[in-house]
Amino acid sequence: MDRLSKEKRSWNMRRIPSSNTKPEIKVRRQLHALGYRFRLHRADLPGKPDIVLPKHRLAILVHGCFWHRHRGCKYAYSPKTRTEFWKNKFNSNVQRDQLVIQELERLGWNTAIVWECETRNADSLQELLLGFLP
Repeated sequence: MDRLSKEKRSWNMRRIPSSNTKPEIKVRRQLHALGYRFRLHRADLPGKPDIVLPKHRLAILVHGCFWHRHRGCKYAYSPKTRTEFWKNKFNSNVQRDQLVIQELERLGWNTAIVWECETRNADSLQELLLGFLP
């Protein structure tokens, strides 16, 4: 049973940002420090990728481990209440992510996913990003 009222829970959930999150900002700062220039949330591309490097035809998706179900990650836990609701929610998120990646690749874009937990260490984040970039 949820300890919060339906209105309070809804208010809390609305406060979770979908763009300009802390992990996303960390990735952007690291890319900028490496000398790369990019565009944000391009609405003309499927899924409005978080970061787009047009010169390199690369779309970077910064995923939260909880919401996008990072396999094997301790942050991708499942809530103990309303398990069926959360299972459906997470499955639809994962399916939508797969469709977005397929559509981007069909349009000739390379895609890269950076997980929230991978942004915690600046050095390893830099190595990860350099692995995606030319």
